[in-house]
Amino acid sequence: MQIAIFGRYFKEERHNELQQFFDYLETKKIEFSVYRKFLEDGLRNGLKVSPKTKTFNNYNDFNKSKFDFVVSIGGDGTILMCLEFVRENETPIVGINTGRLGFLAGVAANESTAMIDDLIKGRFSIDSRTVLKLDSNKPNMFGGVKYALNDFVIHKKDSSSMITIHTFINGEFLNSYWSDGLIVSTPTGSTGYNLSCGGPILYPTSASLVITPIAPHNLNVRPIIISDNNVISFQVEGRSSSFLATLDSRSESIEANTELAVSKANFKMNLVRLNNENYLQTLRQKLIPQTHPAWTIAR
Repeated sequence: MQIAIFGRYFKEERHNELQQFFDYLETKKIEFSVYRKFLEDGLRNGLKVSPKTKTFNNYNDFNKSKFDFVVSIGGDGTILMCLEFVRENETPIVGINTGRLGFLAGVAANESTAMIDDLIKGRFSIDSRTVLKLDSNKPNMFGGVKYALNDFVIHKKDSSSMITIHTFINGEFLNSYWSDGLIVSTPTGSTGYNLSCGGPILYPTSASLVITPIAPHNLNVRPIIISDNNVISFQVEGRSSSFLATLDSRSESIEANTELAVSKANFKMNLVRLNNENYLQTLRQKLIPQTHPAWTIAR
């Protein structure tokens, strides 16, 4: 088994757990390659690994190796960044949660060695998640990596007035949203920014996208769910000459005349779900407040 390990920065307070994880990989004689910046940060914080440890730095480095899994060390945002490396390879990703919510990164840091055992013994399933692709008349947007697992967002800049986003589905006019912005979310991203703006939660296999306005001027404007086989395009106007476009956690300033369209990518992002994980259970634990025992009505 060969795995890639990706992280944004090494948390010193997690040193013992991560050292145990790397030691276990070497004990099991598992081949692994580490994102170069993460490894350098770990070494500065006392992480001990073999000097022969392999590294990768970008998509081209990653693409040269046939990894069986990607282990993401961080929070949900770190898993989103893995998409930049994986892309059409569809390499399964499993997340060790050293962040906060951990909706996608479901493995606790102190359970990382048990996770490796599960991968070796095949005690897992794969969740295939829809990926969004952005098309525009500016090919260099987002460094050419125009994909998102969670959502694509158009948003006004700073404290400027509301913007108008003329929205089309397969070229047919849908609506003009006069608002702070607009979200196009996948089922995976429906529990993120979309949910905060009043959008619905989509089940991961629902093959749908949701269009959700951000603070719309007209209160009768509501989110709309459409099939993910559609192409959604936009024309943006407002008092400002530029706006923000966001793919997951990456943002860029765009000019008003920029052509933008989003659709389902021709590949998916595969998330590893261990046998003790369940989507609905995770949903209850992470998003739905647990009833206090004192509030429970005896039957």
